[in-house]
Amino acid sequence: MRAHATKLRPPQKQQKLSPLSTWRCVCMQQLIFVVEGKLDVCQLVGHCLERAGYAVRKFTTAAQVISQAEEVCPALIIISLSLPNGIGLELCCGIRRRFLLARTPIVFLAGTGPEVDDCIIGLESGGNDYIPVPFNPREMVARVHAVLRRFDRLRTAPQPASVVKIGDIEIDRTAMKIFIGENEVFPTTLEFRLVDYLARNQRRVFNRDQLLDAVWGDTQFVTPRSVDACVRRIRRKIEPDRARPTYLKTIRGVGYRFDAGPASLAADHYGKPKPAIGVKDAAVPSSEAGGWNETNSVEAN
Repeated sequence: MRAHATKLRPPQKQQKLSPLSTWRCVCMQQLIFVVEGKLDVCQLVGHCLERAGYAVRKFTTAAQVISQAEEVCPALIIISLSLPNGIGLELCCGIRRRFLLARTPIVFLAGTGPEVDDCIIGLESGGNDYIPVPFNPREMVARVHAVLRRFDRLRTAPQPASVVKIGDIEIDRTAMKIFIGENEVFPTTLEFRLVDYLARNQRRVFNRDQLLDAVWGDTQFVTPRSVDACVRRIRRKIEPDRARPTYLKTIRGVGYRFDAGPASLAADHYGKPKPAIGVKDAAVPSSEAGGWNETNSVEAN
């Protein structure tokens, strides 16, 4: 039998991706919001970003930006400072006050004149970069890419644990659940955000205005007393004794603080059968049992 000679094929050269192709691979699936009042500029910015491989959602007003951003969590938001009545700066501040959007990078489109001063204020208020108008399309895309690359490094850094355990209270931010020992309590979304914020800043005192900014954001028709009412509802759900709170404490004349309460007290309380409806509430002062009375004082520790 004749042995067949094996032909060795020369190794094939790997095809190198062009810088533009590599860029598009990196950009894939990243959504960018563009908020620009001038339709032609808005379309131009969106077109440049789409050509670079980004998904783009365009807005000519700020009305729906925050609500839609909380639904889809864009990778970056571009805001024009030419929006009327300083709406661009207000939008930036509103985004920074939102729990889900506080870490979203913001890039401004800024022209000349008064917009330059607004840009400085915007950067001081939480903006991450700005693009001068008129702009070079390649420079604009490069600035956007640089900001996203910087934030991608931050996102890959170790993050705080999604579950926080303080005494017998366990707060699961991912599932938005709170447990007292083995018992689950059922807060509203607002109550959960307040508990989570205070618990992650344990032993730090916050006044009512600070909590309104951090938890309520730019919600209208709220007052500092809205914080008191929310705290009372939370105490009904997590405190073994509302009259003497062990976790969510009032610091008179200042605000509220979250402490690690004694585990045994909470365990004993939640291990016992609950009293009949109305029995415990009968001894509760009117400020706890009913709605808020403006003349009532804030609860003692």
